[in-house]
Amino acid sequence: MVSTINRTPEASPPPPRDRILNAARTLFYRHGIRAVGVEAIAEAAATNKMTLYRHFGSKDELIAAYLTQLALEGDEVWEDLARLHPGDPHAQLEGWVQYVERILTDGGERGCAIANAAVELREIDHPARQIIEDYKTRKRNRLVALFREAGCEEPDQLADEVFLLFEGARISLQCCSNGPAQRVVRMLRSLLAEHMPKSAM
Repeated sequence: MVSTINRTPEASPPPPRDRILNAARTLFYRHGIRAVGVEAIAEAAATNKMTLYRHFGSKDELIAAYLTQLALEGDEVWEDLARLHPGDPHAQLEGWVQYVERILTDGGERGCAIANAAVELREIDHPARQIIEDYKTRKRNRLVALFREAGCEEPDQLADEVFLLFEGARISLQCCSNGPAQRVVRMLRSLLAEHMPKSAM
């Protein structure tokens, strides 16, 4: 008789839906949304197309779930900053700048997955388009709110400039790893300093 004392229980495998979504996430980011078929996703998830379609009615529905997951993770960045620095917009702003620096240093070989999806999914009526637009709009609005709370001058204009600087840097890194994106954090700090009230400097 084999003793079961001190035997570590084996972890249960993730449910099929999670495996499918995780496989899609890896393959979509690595190869592009259009280049990956449902057969490849099902195989990578150790399941079959029938199971995939039982959890996601179509590939477009799977794409939407994938982007929803990414957007929620992006939203969590802001929630974490607010939780770590409650009532301190300047500390939250510094935390966000440090987050930008980490992303630009090690943000993945293909940049922003949501921006990549926006380039591929050009159909206006695609269910993922609204998810992408809503997420990017929330991101811009969060910048405006943070800059306003920190007392920055012209928070709306500053948010637009910072948004374009960050988004552009992530694109630039994909084609020129040693190019101007390497100086973005310094440029970002300089831009923020220009809009800070003199009393905060």
